Amino acid sequence: MDLADGLLDQPYDVYRRLRDTAPVHRITGPDGTAAWLVTRYEDVRAALADPRLSLDKRRGTAGAYKGLSLPPALDANLLNMDPPDHTRIRRLVGRAFTPRRVQQLREPIRRTADRLLDALGPHGRTDLVASYAAPLPITVICDLLGIPEGDRLDFREWTDSLTAPDPARPHASKEAMAAMLDFLTRLLAAKRRAPADDLLSDLIGVRDEGDRLGEDELMSLAFLILFAGYENTVQLIGNAVLALLQHPDQLAALRKDPARLPAAVEEFARYEGPMLLAMRRFPTEDVTIAGTTIPAGETVWVSLSAADRDPARFPDPDRLDLSRDAAGHLALGHGIHYCLGAPLARAETEIALAALLERLPDLALDEEGEVTWRRSMRARGLRALPVTY
Repeated sequence: MDLADGLLDQPYDVYRRLRDTAPVHRITGPDGTAAWLVTRYEDVRAALADPRLSLDKRRGTAGAYKGLSLPPALDANLLNMDPPDHTRIRRLVGRAFTPRRVQQLREPIRRTADRLLDALGPHGRTDLVASYAAPLPITVICDLLGIPEGDRLDFREWTDSLTAPDPARPHASKEAMAAMLDFLTRLLAAKRRAPADDLLSDLIGVRDEGDRLGEDELMSLAFLILFAGYENTVQLIGNAVLALLQHPDQLAALRKDPARLPAAVEEFARYEGPMLLAMRRFPTEDVTIAGTTIPAGETVWVSLSAADRDPARFPDPDRLDLSRDAAGHLALGHGIHYCLGAPLARAETEIALAALLERLPDLALDEEGEVTWRRSMRARGLRALPVTY
């Protein structure tokens, strides 16, 4: 079954049909390789926590889909690791990526949101992705890492080239990877020469009983934090704004009671999360999921978006309901690979939406513009969100 076009255009219709038919499907991915797709909530949640489903691409057999072909200096990251390496590195990172640091960022995040909204002027029209949803997380993650303002200009283009490559530019992904590797090499060298009060400086110096990050581990971790710290949050913010504008009753309820925002962020993540799929996994032995046996080494995709629209877990799942208890959604993962930056992504989304509700009372979709989605099997996010205000 070739699902690429359907998932890009109408993912929830496709997932509904798949869930109704069977819990596990043999599919053909966008690159032509075969894979197994898991769609129902209980099976997805169990698969995410199953230690037999490895993220280490070396576990994949010949012909298995192994994701982006990254250079070694960017490939030694948490999304390609199993315990004990994953456990060790996540423990080291946890000493620098603390809840206290996230809490300290809340006020700077609000100042950044206000500055971006000030730049829009009192009324007009804009692409809210380009003017707000994208620059906000770029600014936050770059401030966190200690990346100078003058070095932030190409970042969105690099990430777009990696997650939603343009078929007309077949070499763009490799060029983006080379540019990011060169950028991070120079940045880390500068941090070693002159450490500062930022996350990268902390990661360079972090130790645990004599253990520390290796060179490729440090570079790969910086890449992952920079990449994922932007990617997930720009999707969460943009998708949440679109969902509100398409559901005026929910928008009115949230304007009436802004204190509901933290809980609403969970429903936004469930309803239109930042990823269609979790990272590919490879069984270390033959694994049976919902009655289907998947041979060792073959590619398994678990669909976070399909799971979060499963009516067996969330009644009336295709309805946005900000009064719903969306706890337990899988939009940011589950198990040992649960998104390390989830608290920061939640804080950014909550603050970004609060600022919009307060500052732009007449925000509406621009009828003269076109809402467009990114053509990506990984990222479920907007390319453009034209609005008037």
